[in-house]
Amino acid sequence: MKRIFNRDYLKVKRRELRKDLTSAEATLWLNLKNKQLEGRRFRRQFSIRNFIVDFYCPSEKLVIELDGTHHFTNSGSDSDTFRDEYLKGLGITVVRFENKEVFHNPEIVLEEIKSNFKKEK
Repeated sequence: MKRIFNRDYLKVKRRELRKDLTSAEATLWLNLKNKQLEGRRFRRQFSIRNFIVDFYCPSEKLVIELDGTHHFTNSGSDSDTFRDEYLKGLGITVVRFENKEVFHNPEIVLEEIKSNFKKEK
């Protein structure tokens, strides 16, 4: 079976993205790192097949995406829809938030993430 997670050819790009997080990603990461959210381990800038997702929780098969302005264009929206459907086909749930939600409603963002946890820890 082919490896689908963190393929080698995306390693440099993943590393670059981790070094250059958006302010929304950096803010959310402060709440997700070190198993702070109900003991779940999240990875940032994680690749699944040819896609690099903002955050991934392997135990929950849960992707968290933070959307900036480019996601609200026609091409960005179409790309996101294709990607979300593809990941859904792999049994992965995708939850999206606008960047501004991370700053204006952080508690709601974290509650929404937790509501997608399938099992108790």
